[in-house]
Amino acid sequence: MSSLAHLKLLNNQLEGGDPHSFSRLCSLQILDLATNRLNVSGQLAKFVQILFSTCAQNSLEILDLSWNGIAGSLPDLTKLSSLAALLLNNNKFSGVISGTHFSKLSKLQVLDFSWNDLAGSLPDLTNLSSLEILLLYNNQLSRGIPESIGRMSKLKIIDFHMKFFGVISETHFSTLSKLQYLDLSSQNSSNSLVLDIHADWIPPFQLYSINLGSCKMGLHFPKWLQTQKQIKYLDISDAGISDILPSWFWSLCRNVEFMNLTGNQIRGSFANLTLEFSYSPELHLSSNKLEGPIPSVLSTASYLDLSHNKLSGSISFLCSSAAIGLSFLDLSRNNVSREVPDCLTHLENLVMLDLSYNALSGKIPTTIGSVFRIETLKLRSNRFVGQLPLSLKNCTSLVLVDVGDNKLSRPIPKWLGVSLRNLVILMLSSNHFNGSLPAQICHLTDIQILDFSMNNISGSIPKCLNNLTTLVQKGKSSLEITHFLEHSNGTTTYEDDATFIWKGRMYSYKNTLGLVKRIDLSSNILTGEIPSEITHLVGLVSLNLSENQLTGQIIPEIGNLQSLEALDLSRNQIEGRIPTSLARIDRLDFLDLSFNNLSGGIPIGTQLQSFDPSVYAGNPQLCGAPLKKMCAAQHVQTDLSNQEDDKDEIITLGFYISMGVGFAAGFWGVCCTLIFKRS
Repeated sequence: MSSLAHLKLLNNQLEGGDPHSFSRLCSLQILDLATNRLNVSGQLAKFVQILFSTCAQNSLEILDLSWNGIAGSLPDLTKLSSLAALLLNNNKFSGVISGTHFSKLSKLQVLDFSWNDLAGSLPDLTNLSSLEILLLYNNQLSRGIPESIGRMSKLKIIDFHMKFFGVISETHFSTLSKLQYLDLSSQNSSNSLVLDIHADWIPPFQLYSINLGSCKMGLHFPKWLQTQKQIKYLDISDAGISDILPSWFWSLCRNVEFMNLTGNQIRGSFANLTLEFSYSPELHLSSNKLEGPIPSVLSTASYLDLSHNKLSGSISFLCSSAAIGLSFLDLSRNNVSREVPDCLTHLENLVMLDLSYNALSGKIPTTIGSVFRIETLKLRSNRFVGQLPLSLKNCTSLVLVDVGDNKLSRPIPKWLGVSLRNLVILMLSSNHFNGSLPAQICHLTDIQILDFSMNNISGSIPKCLNNLTTLVQKGKSSLEITHFLEHSNGTTTYEDDATFIWKGRMYSYKNTLGLVKRIDLSSNILTGEIPSEITHLVGLVSLNLSENQLTGQIIPEIGNLQSLEALDLSRNQIEGRIPTSLARIDRLDFLDLSFNNLSGGIPIGTQLQSFDPSVYAGNPQLCGAPLKKMCAAQHVQTDLSNQEDDKDEIITLGFYISMGVGFAAGFWGVCCTLIFKRS
């Protein structure tokens, strides 16, 4: 074993270990123990001290202890003078980084301390004269980056993203002519670096990857970017830029594979854009002030997010055959108008289409049925008319359909429940749908959000709702509803979001959308009784049946809905008493039973008495707290109590009078006896 050069035991279940095992491996050049369970904690210093302790000179060049859960402070590594790569990432190291840890590691080329709990400031690392890759992201190193890093002339990759503060200037890059990859990004602009760079600065490097997301770059578009001719990855999102998109910018993007300008105040248009991308890029341009028409050249993207801008005109660019590789398209919250062209047959890779909150009109094109891979379809808040196209039943991968707030009409098609069995979210609210609710919707066993509110739907509520399997179950394993996009540049994920009325207010959900389970049939013309089968939906979090013509009584077993947080049965013709079981729903914090024909006393329970009296208004025969109107039994009880009090007063008065008379009679009787005796 003394001549062993390479020892790789990665991806096993190794635990602990005796460091003396390595003391005689004097020829070892590579030691890879990554992704085990060593967790040697404070013994790492001893491990390094013993390592090759019997060798006159060690030859170790690569030491990989990543992904082991090792805690404690960093050991003194000066004895490992031949080390070229040190990988201690994804552990639990804490404390500070001292320059003495590496004082003799002049051959070190790769240093990876990412994903630990190292704190304090970053020391001067210029003695690491051969260092090419420096990875320190996801630590607690929040005291700034020293300017001395600008003298480490061999650096090619710097990744400091997350939790660095302070100011970055030209000095930090003064001799970094070999730098190719730079990541100084942060999760949000409140915890980020400030780039204080002169407008005329010409950097010494040519970067292929630039990630400055959430860095404070100033109001103006950074001019130094136009010197970078090899950019493949560019992220300057949430950087505080409020400027016109310069004409030279697109000339840099010919070879770009990923670009993110989201969350700035960038103005301008795509006028006269004739660029041809070398790849099918992923383009994030949302939440800016871009305006004008959308050029056909953008159809060559694999991922295109132009949401929250001021773009206008038609979306005829989708008719370009170059759009065949498009997998994600978000044009929501713009000013695009006219009809959606019926030319979608070539969008065979499209998984997500969001055209909501625009001014699109006409019918939903029948060629939408050719987009077989689509999983998310959002057309909310436009001016679409007609019915849901029959061809949509071919899109059997659909998970979310939101066509709310349009002018769609005709009965809700039965094929929704037959063909689109994977639906998790179905939102048809604020349209002109009529007819009755088809029983086939009960086949949607994965449904979590069913919103048919504000339509003209009549008839009764189907009794088969207990077949909605997901709503019959409590809880869910995932908070998000996540999708995976495969395109020419790799795999990208996105999470669905949805906007709806929740507890009387409009909310948007994304990170916790998977927890929302709701049925909203409000503001229709539904008649008949609330089916008892609805009490089987124990996972239901919100139920809104308000503003219909429902009759009968509230189901006595309503208390079975223990997950319920919001219940709205207002403005119906429901009669009878409020079931006592309703008081047992501990999570209920929104309730509205107003304007029905309910009668009797409000059941006593913490929840029911804590609501505002307005939630019981419009029920003249209802009584009890929190209403001011007391129930008849309470009046009788109060009268009896008053009578008892009156009796007590009479008894008490008579007692004191009798006691007074008796005392007087006794007193004078004794006195008279004494007088007579004296005489």
